[in-house]
Order: sequence, then C-alpha cells, then structure tokens
Amino acid sequence: MIISCPMMTSLYSVRMRASSHDQHLSGAERIVPVHAVAETTAALIERALSAPLGPPDKIHCNSEQIDPVTVQFAKLPDVHSYQVANVQEGRLAATQFLIEAGLSADCAALAVATLAEGAGPGGIVMRGAVLMDAVTGERLEHDPARGVRVSRMDILSTFRPDVEALLVAAGLGHHRVIEALVLSGKVLQAPGVVAELCWSDAPDYVTGYVAAPQCGYQRISQLKAAGDKRGGRVFFVDRSKVTVSALVDYLERQPVLFDAAGTIAPLKKWELEDA
Repeated sequence: MIISCPMMTSLYSVRMRASSHDQHLSGAERIVPVHAVAETTAALIERALSAPLGPPDKIHCNSEQIDPVTVQFAKLPDVHSYQVANVQEGRLAATQFLIEAGLSADCAALAVATLAEGAGPGGIVMRGAVLMDAVTGERLEHDPARGVRVSRMDILSTFRPDVEALLVAAGLGHHRVIEALVLSGKVLQAPGVVAELCWSDAPDYVTGYVAAPQCGYQRISQLKAAGDKRGGRVFFVDRSKVTVSALVDYLERQPVLFDAAGTIAPLKKWELEDA
C-alpha cells in the first residue's frame, strides 16, 4: 500500500556506486530529506574510498528527488541469527531454509551453487541480483552481468536511530547488517517474491542470509570461506503472481521507507533438526 505523508515534502534518493576497471567494488544508498543530501553524499563517497576490495577508479553519485505521494511504508522483517560450524553447514542451513520457504530441493541447491561458482558470465560477481524462477530454477534477468538492482529504499530518517539502537543492542550494529536488512525488506515486499538468498562478495565478510515473507530475515554465520571474493543475491519469483517486467520495475523504481521494526531473536546454534 502506498501512503502519502504530508510532512515529507522534499525527499531525495542518494545513490553511490564505486568500481575499479569496471569491476564493482562498493554501493550504497539512502532516502533522506533535502537538508541531508550533501552530508549523505559526502559520507557515501568516503565509504567508497575505503572499500575493502581496494580504491576505486570511478565513483558515481546520484541524487534524485522522490515524490512523497509515491512512497510505500513498510515494517522491517523479523531477524533470526544462526551460528554454524563451517561453510558446508552454513550452506546446508541455507538450502533447508529455502526449502522451508517453498522452493524445491533442486532449485535451492542450484541457487547456492550459482553464488558459490560466481553468478555472472565467466564466474564474475554480478553487479546486481540473479532473478530465478522459484519452480524451474530458470534464470530470468535480462542482463546476466548486471542482474537486477534493488534501489530506492531506506529506514525513515526519524525512525533510523531507534532501529540502529535495537540492532546494536543485539550485536548487529554493522552498516552491512542494516543495509542488507533494508534491501531484503524491500525485496520481501515485492509482488511474487518467494525468497532471497544472499552472501557478500566482500572477502572479509562471510555471513549471509535467507529471507522469506513467512520466515523473516535469517542470518547464517558463515556461507563462504574468508578471502573468497564471490557472492551475490538470488531473488526467487513465482511467475504465476507477477510478470518479470513488473517485478523488476518495483525492485528498481518503487520508493520504500521502513517505519517499524520487526523482532530480533537471540543468536541460536543451527542444527539439522531446526530446519
């Protein structure tokens, strides 16, 4: 549901992308009031310059005004965190969570293997996400190098300190967690999305997650080995409920602001019988 907020008269989507030799290094975005655009842009540029994969040779920043009437408000997903012993156990947990979300075992295994091997052409990391048919496992994204880029989402600026405080109290205060939760929240709001699988391409960050509308955001402590630069996202879609073009338009264009938080469960050791 799209709800207009009369007090929000001037909002901007501020987006940053950094690359080196055409290889994606870093990306982030915010939706902020006009008075925060300059400060936010500077912070995102500083982040690009300190990207863990090395200094970029290109940094693109873009600010775009958003009509408040078009903004959709939503609640962030519930958060569950699972400790696993190693990569193999983490990927088993991810596969089981995807099956619980409604995917076949073959489709879940294919998605895990796709990210593990490098989802882009020749095994490169994609700039966006894989779009996969939740029944057949067919790849649906138009450009296999770019994929689908989720954009125009954030926590409502007046509510953001409350969310950050909740996550810090739960030991989840890193900006990667906040940003992934926001992105996943928008994905789960999208029509026809069955689930999402993600782990980072940053070599020093091995945690990933599976998210689904009925299960929330399920963090898994290790989904790849330290030093591995492969990673990405897979969005699973039920094509009986939405066309690919309509889904991509929602993910890339629809502004979403989160103005309520879900629950945050304590860390739990994952065991096979949990799945």
